[in-house]
Formats: sequence, structure tokens, C-alpha cells
Amino acid sequence: MAINRDPEIINELLTRSISKIYPSKESLQEALSSGKPMRVYVGIDPTATYVHLGHSTNYILLKKFHDLGHKIIVLIGDFTARIGDPSDKTALRKKLSIEEIKNNLKTFKEQIGKIIDFKDKKNPVEFAFNSKWLKKLLFEDVLEITSNFTLQQMVERDAFQKRIKENKPLHLHELFYPIMQGYDSVALNADIEIGGTDQTFNMLAGRILVKNIQNREKFVITTTLLENPVTGEKLMSKSLGTGIGLNESPMNMYGKAMSLPDEVITRCFIDCTFWPVDKIKKTEKEIGKLKPRDFKMMLAHEIVKMYHGEKKAGEAEEFFIKTFQKKEIPEEIPEIRAEKGEKLADVLIKEGIIKSKSEWRRLVDEQAIHDLGNKIEINDYHFKVEKETILKIGKKRFIKIKQ
Repeated sequence: MAINRDPEIINELLTRSISKIYPSKESLQEALSSGKPMRVYVGIDPTATYVHLGHSTNYILLKKFHDLGHKIIVLIGDFTARIGDPSDKTALRKKLSIEEIKNNLKTFKEQIGKIIDFKDKKNPVEFAFNSKWLKKLLFEDVLEITSNFTLQQMVERDAFQKRIKENKPLHLHELFYPIMQGYDSVALNADIEIGGTDQTFNMLAGRILVKNIQNREKFVITTTLLENPVTGEKLMSKSLGTGIGLNESPMNMYGKAMSLPDEVITRCFIDCTFWPVDKIKKTEKEIGKLKPRDFKMMLAHEIVKMYHGEKKAGEAEEFFIKTFQKKEIPEEIPEIRAEKGEKLADVLIKEGIIKSKSEWRRLVDEQAIHDLGNKIEINDYHFKVEKETILKIGKKRFIKIKQ
């Protein structure tokens, strides 16, 4: 497949949602302009059952490389997930079992496939698992690989230094994580790795190994993280169980997007959609500053459309307008009481709102229960009551949860 070398497209590719490029933007720009096919990959550990909107930034960028004609690889860290990435962690991660990992990654390809075309036959996309090579390494191989690093390099990251100063345990196996992720670049024969800024240390470890073992260059692209510019907090985090999952229902996705802080709307448009930057800035100038809610509704609609299509986006928007803007909720609503942490299914059955667990599962499967207080559709059989709220069951039933 011919490589597109359009300088404007390449410049936009290396600018939008980009934090830093190693060794430099100019050197990567030169490599891409040469027309040489590049092997580009994004890795993700299946430490949860969902891929979230924060990850979409990397896959959107990966898709753009694919559109230029380059070879792209979606890597699943099914082996590295057994340790868990210690980046930015001030405590030991919980170890995942092989069964937990298998369960978590069941729908990863389907979720990522909403951005990446795995059916492309002209330029096939690789879908790889790092257990294929990491579990085959002998101890002598590990010794050879680890000889490329010093202990000082491994413990220099801020999170590790903080643990050492606070006299908290720093386990030896945690130091192997960046080395294993780094070896992925060698095994994949990768030219470019894409990841968030929190992955910089791990990706640069791969750059060292590629240089020392294969005697060639590996470029690293760090993408911007979705953070609240006011609080500095991550908007999306698998370890914290927050964010908008790509497997969310249309109404959940729309409602969660509408719950995002006003100050992150433009950033989400840039990092999580395909809207041209000039269109985003023009819309922000004309609408966003005066009516941030309308600007946010455009974002919510676009996000749902990307993952569920225009029809579902329209339905989710209509539901949101009717329920939250027009507030089509009866003034008198039956009240029931529930303790914090109590399973909602048990509460509704106990109060006679629904008849059985099978009815509960049917309602959840049919996406017929909405938690209006949290602006989400309930899609978890084990959903627990956390605070007072109003439920909408089906089209006409409303129940107020009191504590």
C-alpha cells in the first residue's frame, strides 16, 4: 500500500493531541516524509472490562497512521497486566489472575474496533498479545534484557521515590514492568509507540532496548491526558473506575458527557473526536463561551454518534432533553428507602416495585432503568445504591430512593 506523504496531514498528525515526541518532532516528520512504511503500535493492559474515552485519543491517532498507509498494531498486555503498571502509583497494585484478565479482555477488540477497522484487507491491522513472547523468555534472556538498565534508572520515577521516602514497600517485580513493556517494542519490531504522558518512562525503556538490541531508532509519541485544568485530576481512569467507557450504552455515554466540567469541553473535542481543529475553535468562539451547555451537547452527540451511530445519538439527546432539561418528571413520586451500598435489585423486589430477579435482569438488558440523579442508564446487575436519587423504570414509572 502506498504511503501518503502529504506534509499538511503529517504536521497535523504530529501536532494534535501531542504532548511530546522522542527524539524530536522534526526527526519523525522527516521519517514519515520519506515514504518508508512504519510499524506503529498502541498497548493497553486489560485491567478492567472497558476501554475508556481517554484511551480513544491514542486509537484515533493510530487510525490516522493507518489511513496514511502505515502498518498499525493493537497490543493487548495480557502478560503485563499480571503485574499492573506502577506508573503514578504510590502503592502496590492488586495482582490479577489469568482468569480475571481473560474476562476483562473479552470485548476489547469489539470496543477498539469502533475506532480501528480490523476488517481492512488492503492494510490489515495486527491484534497482538504480549504473552506470546514474554512467557517464553528464559531466565538467561531476562538477565540479558535487564542488563540494559541500572537500578537508579528504575527507581528514579516520582511515585517510587515517594514510596522510598515514606518507607513504603517497593516490590522488585514492579521494576520489571517498564522492562517488559519495553521488550514489546523489540518483539513487535516497532518503529513508533503511542501512549499517554503517564507512559513516558515505560515507552522510553522500549527505546533503549530497541537501540541496544536491534541497533535502530524507535520513536515515542506521548499524547495529552484528559485532565481537569482546574483540579488537575484525571477525567478517565481504569484503576479508579471512572470515565466514559466505549462499551457504555448511548444514554449513559450521553449523560456522562453532559456531566463533564465545562472547562474540558474543547479538550475533549480535540482529543476524542475527528472534528477539524478549526471547526472546534470556531464553534467554541461562537457558542461555547456564551452557551457552554449547548457546546457540551454537541460534544455528547458527537461522541455517541462515533460509537453508536447518528440514530442512537439522536435518541440519547432526545431522552436527555426530555428528562433533564424539560424535567418531565411527575411532581408526586412514590418513595422507598434504601441503605447505602444495598443492591438496588434487592430493594426493588423487597418493596414490590418489581417481582423477581429475572424481571430485574430483563429490565437491565432492555436498558429500561435510568438513574436520573447520576444521569446514567443502569447496566449492571449488581448496581448498588450510593445516594438518594430518582429512578425511571420503563417509560412511565418513577421511584424516589431515600436514605
